[in-house]
Amino acid sequence: MTLIDVVVSRIVAETASVKSLHLTRLDGTPLGAYTPGAHIDVVGPTAITRQYSLCSRPDAGDTFTVAIKREPNSRGGSAALHELQEGDVIQISAPRNLLTIAEQASHHVLVAAGIGITPMLSMARYMDVRGIDFQLHYFARSEEEAAFLPILRDRCPDKLHAHLGVSRERQEALLSAALESAAANTHVYVCGPREFMTKMIALAEKYVAPDAVHFENFHAAEPVAAADNSPFEVELEGQTYQVPADRSIFEVLDENGCDIDTSCQEGICGTCVMQVIDGVPEHRDNVLTKAEKESGELIAVCVSRVKGQRIVLDYY
Repeated sequence: MTLIDVVVSRIVAETASVKSLHLTRLDGTPLGAYTPGAHIDVVGPTAITRQYSLCSRPDAGDTFTVAIKREPNSRGGSAALHELQEGDVIQISAPRNLLTIAEQASHHVLVAAGIGITPMLSMARYMDVRGIDFQLHYFARSEEEAAFLPILRDRCPDKLHAHLGVSRERQEALLSAALESAAANTHVYVCGPREFMTKMIALAEKYVAPDAVHFENFHAAEPVAAADNSPFEVELEGQTYQVPADRSIFEVLDENGCDIDTSCQEGICGTCVMQVIDGVPEHRDNVLTKAEKESGELIAVCVSRVKGQRIVLDYY
């Protein structure tokens, strides 16, 4: 994946544990617009690559902004990014989007918890200035821990529903009330901690079709023990390759010179998704939607495997 050098032009402490980094090109030329909900890869000082949602104004173009929450058990990613200073140079990828706004929807319900507000911020700002009908439900432990709450209150107070210090049971009741009264053809967008997302996605699917529920998940699925894996073969462009139990599809294709792009190698960024021509995927990713998995037409080759002995793939 192509990376570009950017300079940290401004750092803002949004909360005690969240900093926003404003990034610009070294030569000052615009980074360009992006579609709301997009994310980028960020390669920090420790060379660890992580994915972060863009939370600047999507059509501004001059700079990109990402918000980094310092995780208490950080393996070097968020902790290192929190030590950056203005003027430091890091690398980022071009924007990719797994959380695009559904153009056919008549109403949009954005649901965020904690740092999951980052993709929703750009989506809310985009829809607000264009008069697109939406609600934003923002769950946080307290006002002090709710990053970007002031700007949301200022820019879209009528669309914002801030739920501070709400119990888990009350969270479900609040979202149920919002969806019970939602207009036909409503689409729901969810981002937040793993447990919150699992609960909210399941709840949303009681009110809208599964393909009307969109999410961004930067948490890898629970790994499957290597002992439970079986070997199989994969065909790509007429060539057949053997995938042993201890190797991924991506690793085998990559070492054989196939042009397969990847980033996270955890099944959360969507970079390595390929098209399934024949065979049944055994999905182990956290990036494809329920509808995409049920279709059997796509597979994240960095983590997922095969039900059976063979799969035929093509570039997506």
